[in-house]
Amino acid sequence: MSADFWAGYISGAVGILIGNPLDLIKVRLQARDAIAAQTASSYARQFESKSALVAGTAAPVLGYGALNALLFVSYNRSEAAINAALNTQSNLWTTWVAGAIGGLATWVVSTPTELIKCRAQLSSPPESSWTIAKQVLRAEGIRGLYFGGVVTALRDSIGYGFYFWSYELSSRWVESNRPNASAFSQDTAKVLLCGGLAGVVTWASVFPLDMIKTRVQAQTFGSETAPLLGSTISTQKRLGAIETARNAYREGGTRVFFRGLTVCSVRAFFVNAVQWAVYEWIMLELGQGRDKRLEPRFEPM
Repeated sequence: MSADFWAGYISGAVGILIGNPLDLIKVRLQARDAIAAQTASSYARQFESKSALVAGTAAPVLGYGALNALLFVSYNRSEAAINAALNTQSNLWTTWVAGAIGGLATWVVSTPTELIKCRAQLSSPPESSWTIAKQVLRAEGIRGLYFGGVVTALRDSIGYGFYFWSYELSSRWVESNRPNASAFSQDTAKVLLCGGLAGVVTWASVFPLDMIKTRVQAQTFGSETAPLLGSTISTQKRLGAIETARNAYREGGTRVFFRGLTVCSVRAFFVNAVQWAVYEWIMLELGQGRDKRLEPRFEPM
C-alpha cells in the first residue's frame, strides 16, 4: 500500500491513544448533564476508575487508523486530480476543496466509529465498544451504525477542509519566516506547531456541528441498549439533527453549542501536533517527505 496510507493509519491510532481522556470529557460535556459542574474536581471524577481512561478507545483506535489512512489518501489523490483538471499548481483553495473531499470520503468509517465511541463514553454502567456494537446491530442492523450520518458527513467535510487548509497556511507562514532552516529539530518544532494549530482551527470551525452530532448519536433505540449519562430523550422516538439543534438552543442559547470547546481545543492541539509529526516522519522515512510532495511549490491564493 502507499506511503500516505500507512502514515495516516499509524498517526491516527497514535492520536486517539493520546487524546482519549480529554475526548471523554468533551463528549460528556456536550451530552447535556453528564457533567453537572464544569470544575477541575468534576473533571477528575470522570477518571475514578482506570477503565475510564480508555473508555471507548477500541472503536476509534481501529476505526480512526483506517479513517486517517482513507483521509490522507483521498486528500492527496483529490488534490492531484483537481490540480490536473484545472491545469494549476497547488494553492490554498484547492487544498481546502481536496480536504473537504477527503473528509467526506471518511464518512463510511467515521459515522459508525463515532456512534460507538460516543455511546461507550456515555454508557452507565460502562460498556465496551464491542458490546455496544453488538447491541446496535441486534436492534437496528447495519443501518443503526449510520444513525447521525448526515451531520457527521457535514462536520467531517467542512472540518477536514479547514484541517488541511490551516496546516498548509501555517506551514507556509513558518517556512517563509525562516527559509534557510533545515535542521531536523527545527522542522519537528514547525510540524508540532502547525499541526497543533490545524487541530484547533478545525474543531473551532465545526464544534456546533460536533455537539449536535454527539446528541443525535447518544440517543439509543429500544430497551436493549444501556442508558446513557444525562439522557432525557425517549429511546423510542429519536430526534434528527435539526430538532436536536432546536432543543439545544432552547436549553441554553448559543452557548450550549460551544460547551466543551476549551477542553476540545487543548486536546486538539496536542493530539494533532503529535499526529502530524508522526505522519510527516513516516512519510520522510518512506521517501515521501514534504519537500518532494510540494514540488512544484504552492501558488498564492
